Amino acid sequence: MKDQLIEILGPEAVSSDPAQLEAHAGDKWFASNPPEVVVFAQSTEQVSKLLRFASTNKIPVTARGAGFGYVGGCVPVRGGIALSLARMNRIREISFADAIAIVEPGVITAELQARVREQKLFYPPDPASKKDCSIGGNVATNAGGPRCLKYGVTRNYVAGLEVVLASGEVLRTGGRVHKNKTGFDLIGLFVGSEGMLGVVTEITLKLLPMPPARATLSASFASMREAAATVQKIFAAGFLPSSVELADSFTLEAARRDLDAADVPDGNAHLLVELDGQPETVLVEMEKLRTMVDACSPTSLQVATTEPDCERFWALRRAFSNSLRATGLTKLNQDIVVPRSRLVDLVEFAEALSKSSGFPIACFGHAGDGNMHVNIMADRYNREAAVREKAERALDELFAQVLAFGGVITGEHGIGLAKKRWWPEATSDVSREVHHAIKDALDPAGILNPGKFL
Repeated sequence: MKDQLIEILGPEAVSSDPAQLEAHAGDKWFASNPPEVVVFAQSTEQVSKLLRFASTNKIPVTARGAGFGYVGGCVPVRGGIALSLARMNRIREISFADAIAIVEPGVITAELQARVREQKLFYPPDPASKKDCSIGGNVATNAGGPRCLKYGVTRNYVAGLEVVLASGEVLRTGGRVHKNKTGFDLIGLFVGSEGMLGVVTEITLKLLPMPPARATLSASFASMREAAATVQKIFAAGFLPSSVELADSFTLEAARRDLDAADVPDGNAHLLVELDGQPETVLVEMEKLRTMVDACSPTSLQVATTEPDCERFWALRRAFSNSLRATGLTKLNQDIVVPRSRLVDLVEFAEALSKSSGFPIACFGHAGDGNMHVNIMADRYNREAAVREKAERALDELFAQVLAFGGVITGEHGIGLAKKRWWPEATSDVSREVHHAIKDALDPAGILNPGKFL
């Protein structure tokens, strides 16, 4: 196979070096399986040639971006070809007049945000891994981030796609306009499809004007229940922040051990709220918000109104995942979503589950839209089968309760391998049949990212 690929794509595009195979065997989750060969695509034409060859020969192809997913979505479970899009990393155009950017899938999210900001434009989706993750990966998982509350997720900003289908045919859908109702929503079909319906090779993204001002409120509380109840009061008072984030006591303690303790506020729960807009209105709104939150009896309360001070608060939030990993425990990160009215119920359930299971549970995340990261922290997870079985039972309870609340088992990471076991419980028979029908129509040989939830 390697020799045939070299003949089709050139020697610089193909590698079977053991180090490269290992580097492309997994992502940030625990599963790993090396491919037989890695292809480094640099153009749509190369991707098309590769998929035409793979389809003819029924060879599995697992596309990947930066490899920063959390659910094993780009693990080449059935070997075959790992298709790296990391070298397709050009920002082809940024248009202020049309408020769009045209990018290749390997562009790093934070790099795009910085480039559009130079033109006073704004790309809102902001996953915590934005300095490492790629736009193509964001499209594959429909990535979100803290600003989803006000601005929406990746899907809300994709105006056009170029997709290579399993057959090698190239589909272009959408374009550089901000509204388009020409036929079915094919963009929505491919965004979030986890690499199982086609390989995205170009993305046209909508941009917004950059808000000229921001202000961030940081408050601590004696309990997560009080902090979660404060979130509901913020919305009841008519505020629409760009971000509302919560973190519990275990998350804060991990940060205190891992970071400078002076950067981590006191208390057992932390609330972070950001407003953005015009300078005058942001200051007026923030003062009203500060007064309202202060009436909820926080143990500490700070407000930042300058870019460096706001970023100092956010640096703590972005460090939470790494601080939890630094505990030495295995972090089983679940990006569940519940209706916002169930936020307090979720917090109380997580505390009860921690006691009944014996596992510490760290909760933090996007409280404003109900998307909380519930992390079961397991000791000896990779060494003892009994621990893994116990953790699976705890996850069974978590997902069952989330579904009972009317929630969903993933809000931004996707299903991949990590949540494959719970996919049937989270969907109906009809929904799964529709998924399979779409998959069979676009990928009849089943070569694209096989072995995942379909």
